[in-house]
Amino acid sequence: MTDSVLNVLLGLVASAISAGLGWLAQTLRRRRRLGRVQEFFGMPAGTQCLLVVNHHTASTSSKSVSRNDVHALMELAALVKECGARADIVAHDQVRQGLGGQAEFCLGGPASNQRTAAHLASWLPGVAFAAEPGRPHLDTIAVGDEKYRFELDPGASGAGTYVLLARLHAGPGSRPVFLIAGQTATANHAAVRYLTTNHRQLAHRHDADGTFALVLRVVNPGAYGPDVVELASDITAKAIAQPVPVTA
Repeated sequence: MTDSVLNVLLGLVASAISAGLGWLAQTLRRRRRLGRVQEFFGMPAGTQCLLVVNHHTASTSSKSVSRNDVHALMELAALVKECGARADIVAHDQVRQGLGGQAEFCLGGPASNQRTAAHLASWLPGVAFAAEPGRPHLDTIAVGDEKYRFELDPGASGAGTYVLLARLHAGPGSRPVFLIAGQTATANHAAVRYLTTNHRQLAHRHDADGTFALVLRVVNPGAYGPDVVELASDITAKAIAQPVPVTA
């Protein structure tokens, strides 16, 4: 075998080894990334999760779901598939189980989702959705002395809507429950998109298995839909605290 042929063979072997190491490194990075996603959302491969569907508050049918809520559910379903889990889609008034056995995504505010109302009362007693006269479907999110009021005029400067995004843990080793409770279906969709896009930052800030409660602001949804979202406030401490009773 001549030196030139040997050099070619050695080059091919070196290229093959380099390519193999590169493929292995990429595979390990993808697996680590997927493992972090699965850990944050509590959805290891092969497990079951619960998607709790709200109803359309403006519809007379209890089985009607807003189009934007359907879009939010589709994005959640894609997340479930990425994690290798299986989704069980259940109407909000048909769920009869506790927390922690499986990951759960609860979509919609307390007016459209009975399970959201139960979660708020049990786990986030400091949060209230207060109805206003003449605006039956546009509740103000109140946390202590902070109020996040739906901004009606879509053309006004800084107009927007608000949504509560929370992760709850019933105890150590339990699967998380994610609450997505917005003032509108567009706000729900925006919060789901924020959650799936920013889960790494949320895990870093609140730990992989920590409880948090955030209020997000959806900027001018009439023009931008669910695409422009900003963090309005981290209300975790106030949300989990029992409200101070009003004395006469």
